[in-house]
Amino acid sequence: MSEINGVDSRVIQWILKPSPAEVKQSVPRSSSAKETIIRGRRIIEDILNGRDSRLLIIAGQCSTHDPEEDREVSRELYEFSQEVADKVVLIKRTYFEKPRTGLGWEGFMIDPFLDGSNNVSEGLNLCREVLLYTTELGLPCATEYVESQSPQYNSDFISWAAIGARTANSQTHRKLASTLSMPVGIKNDTHGDIGVAVNGILKAMQPNILPDAITEDGKPAIVLSSGNPYAHLVLRGGQYGPNYGEEHVKKAISMLKKYKDRGVPQTVIIDCSHDNILELDESVDPAKWRKNPNSYKRQVDVFNDGVRQRRDGNKGIVGFMIETNIVGGNQQLPENLKGFDRSTLKYGLSVTDACIPLSAFKSMVLGDYKVL
Repeated sequence: MSEINGVDSRVIQWILKPSPAEVKQSVPRSSSAKETIIRGRRIIEDILNGRDSRLLIIAGQCSTHDPEEDREVSRELYEFSQEVADKVVLIKRTYFEKPRTGLGWEGFMIDPFLDGSNNVSEGLNLCREVLLYTTELGLPCATEYVESQSPQYNSDFISWAAIGARTANSQTHRKLASTLSMPVGIKNDTHGDIGVAVNGILKAMQPNILPDAITEDGKPAIVLSSGNPYAHLVLRGGQYGPNYGEEHVKKAISMLKKYKDRGVPQTVIIDCSHDNILELDESVDPAKWRKNPNSYKRQVDVFNDGVRQRRDGNKGIVGFMIETNIVGGNQQLPENLKGFDRSTLKYGLSVTDACIPLSAFKSMVLGDYKVL
């Protein structure tokens, strides 16, 4: 019948998901977690406004795929955050959704068991459990929002959010950023276009209408926002090369200055991974920017260069994003996860982007500690 009527002709199944209220009741936020989250948001706002001179570092696995592993990373990062708290504000990277240019695992929220079962309902609960553990330790959390309804399920646990390179040009995501209660970093697009991110920031700072939202009870809703005054720029490189260098940072801040009277934060965060670790392959003509299996180690170089710029007087650089895990490198998931046995995975090793080991991350930060 649907084929004849032209309705849902390619839909296999509709699956009802729990409402945000039901998921929140299943994994409620504790008072200690709430304190961590609100404190984290206020500190990040102060860093963006220049009231707090400490360095913001958003660090953790490229993506969460194993709750036990995530707890271990959180414990190590929390202990380290106490050691460097006078100069560094450490936020835990807890990424549950993976935007995909092509095929691949879409993240812990979508397929929490890494077996192609796509048990989103269970994923929503498990994400809150991960966030609850980390924030109860006292460590604020960061995430990237890919799906427009995801914030209703876990934003009460988030102190910093990102709009990624693949969605920075999306009207829906720019409007979504305007509704969020925490500071939101908007990345340049995959081509390296900073202008896309700046336009996204301007849109996110304005009052907006988001017509495809849901209420806590799970009802379709239209949301009116007042705008997010803490939308800001994240430099992550692009297909034409890295953009963390002095020339690129100055260009970005010069672009932001044009909108200073609109309240746009005059600050940048440097993503030390992604296309900022590309290396120029001159063995081909014309030369091309590429990653090799060891490119992830260049995160240390990107961080060191950004700290040098900051030491030399560029206070517009207020933070860095680092991908770090228990073990350095990564392991590959099969393209088709149907029936995959996740017990075959190596513990502590990323299943998405390669990460530097936690030991290297700590050494890197401590190596520049005196000049931070």
